[in-house]
Amino acid sequence: MTTSSQTKPRETKIATVQRLLGRKSGADIAALQNATGWQAHSVRAALSGLRKAGFQIEKHPSPREGGAPVYRLARDTAQA
Repeated sequence: MTTSSQTKPRETKIATVQRLLGRKSGADIAALQNATGWQAHSVRAALSGLRKAGFQIEKHPSPREGGAPVYRLARDTAQA
């Protein structure tokens, strides 16, 4: 009675953050909050934790006037 189910492993929330930061367009705090369900201070703590783990995160001004800053993984760490 063995059934083989091939389910994909569940993506962790920190992996979701890394995936969003690795996009060319990056992500702002609100986008990271929507993707993870975390509050803003938890998203900022996750960014800090990624920095401590060796990821270089760049902060760019918003492409929209008066918008929130956009965060991206630096090119040399985006592939890691």
